[in-house]
Amino acid sequence: MAALALLLAAGCAGPVQHRAATAGDGAGQPAGETATRPAGDSTAPAAAARPSATALPPAVDRVRTTDKVVFLTYDDGAERDPRLIGLVRERRLPVSFFLTDSVVGPGYAHFARLRAVGAGLQNHTLDHTALRGLPYAGQRAQICGQQRKLTSRFGVRPRLFRPPYGTYDATTLRAAADCGITALVLWRVSLDGDGVLTYAQGAKQLMPGDIVSVPSVDLPSLTLAERTRRLLKEADRRGLRVARLEDYLAGTGAEP
Repeated sequence: MAALALLLAAGCAGPVQHRAATAGDGAGQPAGETATRPAGDSTAPAAAARPSATALPPAVDRVRTTDKVVFLTYDDGAERDPRLIGLVRERRLPVSFFLTDSVVGPGYAHFARLRAVGAGLQNHTLDHTALRGLPYAGQRAQICGQQRKLTSRFGVRPRLFRPPYGTYDATTLRAAADCGITALVLWRVSLDGDGVLTYAQGAKQLMPGDIVSVPSVDLPSLTLAERTRRLLKEADRRGLRVARLEDYLAGTGAEP
């Protein structure tokens, strides 16, 4: 598990390295912003129309919004800090977890408790395979397989998907759409094992609409709850609060 967590941290953390296929690869949607609004919020920018059955899902690394909010997402599921459950409950944090079945292993009960206190559970493939360049059948098996696992365990079919290592191509988008995914979620900001924020591009500070990735880390210097508290302190300093990503991706039909 330690070796796997180290590999995951190297891939899903640090400076953002997600890559869309280029125009020459035939990608349907590049990574970038999406104009969205929280469900029921008439003051936010208009949401994109719900995709049709054949539409490819957008890939987003931040949400374009004037609301003073950021989105807190956790990857993989290797770190299962019980103190984080109390923090999510205490602060009523609307966080989202992107889970990999082979990493979570027997730890799904921990995430059931997180879901019970308000966390969202989303898809991060069956075994954290880098999808870009794989044939359709392999990509679909990774995404749809985890869809079935999470639906069977929790009774809610995820609508959001984070590709391992942040890499994907046009085939990923087609496979994700066929598995019922309505948005690929990337990130602009990541939080390392020391509680330090790293920014991919743009301003070197938390900004409204930022999606923050918190990857699994092997032997972190701070617990997951401690790192989260540091991030919350920085968000408070910037006048930002954590909002539910699923609500702001209203056009995707994502489950809260």
